[in-house]
Amino acid sequence: MPIRLFDSLTREIRELKPSHPDGVFRFYNCGPTVYAPAHIGNFRTFVVNDVLRRLLELEFGKEKVRYVRNLTDVDDKTIKRARDEGRPLAEVTKQWTDKFHADCAALNCLPVPEKFEPTATGYIREQVNMIEVLMEKGNAYRAPDGSVYFKVSSFDQYGALSRVKERELQPGSALKAAAADADEKEDLSDFALWKAHKPEDGPNKWPGPKNAAEGRPGWHIECSAMSKALLGDTIDLHTGGVDLLFPHHENEIAQSQCCNGTTFSRHWYHSEHLLVDGKKMSKSLGNLYTLDELVAKGFSPMAVRYALLMGHPRKQLNFTLDSLHAAERALKSLEFQVERMLDHANLTKEDWSQFVSATPVSTWAGTDLKDALDALKADLNTPSAYGVFFSYINQLAIRTNEPMEARKQRLLQVGSLVFVLGLELFPAKKIDEPPVEIKILAEKRWAAKQAKDFAVADALRKELAAAGWSMLDGKDGYKLEPLKK
Repeated sequence: MPIRLFDSLTREIRELKPSHPDGVFRFYNCGPTVYAPAHIGNFRTFVVNDVLRRLLELEFGKEKVRYVRNLTDVDDKTIKRARDEGRPLAEVTKQWTDKFHADCAALNCLPVPEKFEPTATGYIREQVNMIEVLMEKGNAYRAPDGSVYFKVSSFDQYGALSRVKERELQPGSALKAAAADADEKEDLSDFALWKAHKPEDGPNKWPGPKNAAEGRPGWHIECSAMSKALLGDTIDLHTGGVDLLFPHHENEIAQSQCCNGTTFSRHWYHSEHLLVDGKKMSKSLGNLYTLDELVAKGFSPMAVRYALLMGHPRKQLNFTLDSLHAAERALKSLEFQVERMLDHANLTKEDWSQFVSATPVSTWAGTDLKDALDALKADLNTPSAYGVFFSYINQLAIRTNEPMEARKQRLLQVGSLVFVLGLELFPAKKIDEPPVEIKILAEKRWAAKQAKDFAVADALRKELAAAGWSMLDGKDGYKLEPLKK
């Protein structure tokens, strides 16, 4: 059974397969903007894409899947954060890039090689090159202030992905909201490829396209340029959250296809929004959780991963603390059954890791477990895969009359599914590592104490305690320890 996935462009479920002669499947996933910690809504998309990547590697082979995920390290948000904190942009974005990587590791997402995790600032020249081609072809123009805009009217297929042309341009619509800098544009729907430098941008500027001003790239062009550089003009799959469908992905299609003269992506996939307690996440409602905040409440990162896969990725998922409790129970049940299987094979928990890998699909043949794999191949139906998996393993764990070799083979099959789902069983207990933001608070408090500003130092100590950490001062430094719950 091939992997079949809903295509947001054609509105059909279509087979995923490599389109290039080398047989390499080219897969681009829009990554985070690194100006703050990613929240669990962001991580639903990244966890779903991690499962999809694992499934593709199982199907085609690890060396035949090229996965690229970018980092947006220059835009309005990152520049504002750097300006507000009085720090260099690169310092701010490195802090939050490191935090993103740490959270990904905690959620057991496969790491992305550095060469396939490009940054917007690392590909300025490639973006400028694309913009110059678009200007030469008449798809883009220089505005009076030296910025460059894409001329939407020059691309007849604009709106095919989001169906934006089927909706009127009304106040409050997505297209209206995207119409910033309207005075500089020839048309309201045109979007920025290059933004001329403004005083509030500080030192963050680069040489622009020919005849344009110094400045920085617009948000949309970065993905087109990095995808082209690392994957070629046409890719096999482009993914992201549904919030990126318009205008970001719509704009990517327009600028890429006008520049390259060919199809940009053969397949588009979008995961749906995450609700929390039935409501849209927002700081004002107090329901916007980061991974650290959920860990501070006593939940494991693996329970968060499990819970994020409990609903079909193309449907809104209502995330609650009760769902995390249910995820913890499910993981404990799974560990119990796997431990029984190991015991029947005269093995222990320490032996489990040797069974967790992307084994060839042929080893799944003739087992009911293949139905779980088929559920994942059928539009990434993770809740159905969970159901089949638990039904299978509950029956399998009580079998005691199989030959020893057969018991180990079944452990290998179970381990393969655990690998594809990215679940980590029997995790080693780790020493609590302070989050990045806690370390920053501690450094500020230590500096205040050294400066004998005891009022500020006491206030920061209370802030640390409220976040669940104590700071033990020594003669030449300090130590952070989590408060006992």
